[in-house]
Amino acid sequence: MMLGKLGSCGTAGVSCALAFGAAACSDKVTEESVQGWFEESAQARGIDFEWVSGHRERFYFPEIMGGGAALFDMDTDGDLDLYLVQAGRIDVEAEADQPANQLFANNGPVNPGSFRNVSHGSGSGDRGYGMGVAAGDYDDDGLVDLYVTNVGPNVMLRNLGEQRFEDVTSQTEVGDPTWTASAGFVDYDADGDLDLYAVNYIYWSAAEEISCYSKPHPTDYCSPKSYNAPARDSLYCNLGDGTFEDVSARVGLQQSYGNGLGVVFSDFDGDGHIDIFVANDGVKNQLWHNVDGEHFEDIAERAGCAVDQDGRAKAGMGTAAADIDDDGDEDLLVVNLSGEPDSFYRNDGDFFADRTPLVGLAVASRAYTRFGLGLADFNNDGYLDIYQANGRVTRAPEASGPRPFDEENLLFQGLVGGRFREVSPRGGTARKLRATSRAAAFGDVDGDGGIDVVVVNRDSKAFLLINQVSVRGRWIGFRLLEKSGRPALGATLSCQVGQRAIMRRAHSAYSYCAANDPTILIGLAEATQVSGVEVLWADGTRESLGAFHAGSVVDIRHGDGE
Repeated sequence: MMLGKLGSCGTAGVSCALAFGAAACSDKVTEESVQGWFEESAQARGIDFEWVSGHRERFYFPEIMGGGAALFDMDTDGDLDLYLVQAGRIDVEAEADQPANQLFANNGPVNPGSFRNVSHGSGSGDRGYGMGVAAGDYDDDGLVDLYVTNVGPNVMLRNLGEQRFEDVTSQTEVGDPTWTASAGFVDYDADGDLDLYAVNYIYWSAAEEISCYSKPHPTDYCSPKSYNAPARDSLYCNLGDGTFEDVSARVGLQQSYGNGLGVVFSDFDGDGHIDIFVANDGVKNQLWHNVDGEHFEDIAERAGCAVDQDGRAKAGMGTAAADIDDDGDEDLLVVNLSGEPDSFYRNDGDFFADRTPLVGLAVASRAYTRFGLGLADFNNDGYLDIYQANGRVTRAPEASGPRPFDEENLLFQGLVGGRFREVSPRGGTARKLRATSRAAAFGDVDGDGGIDVVVVNRDSKAFLLINQVSVRGRWIGFRLLEKSGRPALGATLSCQVGQRAIMRRAHSAYSYCAANDPTILIGLAEATQVSGVEVLWADGTRESLGAFHAGSVVDIRHGDGE
């Protein structure tokens, strides 16, 4: 249902302008952060989950890399439900002996933002050694389906409605046998249905595991370079009949490969075709330029996002894309291993430039190993903030306790001009939280206009971080829907608020091993409306929709505009 529409506007483009100035960004940080931007309340709100690595004595590499989370509306009731990916023992062959993935239904509108476990009888409880999850309506029936990534065969779960799922992996032919980390649904060929991209990490097996060490520890987890076995990614084309075809070789994705962990989709060069960026661990990143909807070319090196400003390949983990500098194209952020700063690649139209030091991200995060990542406006001042979920991959040199991989997470406030500064207390919570964090999924679980965060932790309880910023600005949300009712992944929205223009894309696949709510939430500070709203759909059509009042989520269906 469309709420608060004010009129129409023929302004072209994909942008939003906000009527507020620099003062909104600088003076309130200390006051807000004393109590924290978030309150951790997973168990109080019905989420009791721990990603079980299965570690005993031997250090099997996958034990340090999972697991995943999806925030998605499984039953089309307007609130966000939660799917959490489980693992178990990597050296156990019988899946019946493994713990199952878990499904949680949101209790809204009676008690929004609280959850109940509905896993039993749902058909969603895959028991593979789980890494991540992607969410998208691949069969165009209006229900969001799930693709679970594992160390070993992946699994496609078709949403049947009424909180039930069916394993259709064999029918869809997407059971990639490789160790897959992140994945995402994307309409790369603009034919109206969602295709599937799987980011494969390395070729690995428990039977051929090797032994590594890190000073002063005689045994520890290895790095991907120890195996020298980077895996090729997989692209599955949706054939429109409930099946997929692996077109990886045909479209050119066999040209290069790396130790892939994170993925994000965007039309980075504005040519009307969705491109694919892959964050690689310890080798050059890949930017798969979509040439014509049928062929891809890795242009990361000449585009300026393969390595850092000194020509070094970093250990890329999570990644996200958004228009940070309000110039109408999406910039890239990649988070990396401890000892390496983040990688902020500013999109200058024809190429990227590493501007990490200039935006304030070169120092604060360097001490941490970052995985989950989100660019979101948590305080609704109109500027995107950054959340990073952290945890070591080798034991700390001084570690002697039972949790040698734990770290605090990080929160950065977005400032005028596309800069960032760290928020205190660290991670945005008044209560100090330390864990080995991996996936971070983003969405407004309680419907109050503030973006919340789910964080999956290795061998400890998951976090549900409820947004409680004390001085939050006004906001408006947009759910972009295709004619069938499925979320319009890849579509962009533009609007005007005052003199500032903002562009936002409906993203689900970003962060690390996570599926995120693609609803576009725009912080308005003190503004009361947005105008000049325009949507650019995945098929290339543009629609103008006019102006809308703040304070609600607006559904925009393909065909609603002019």
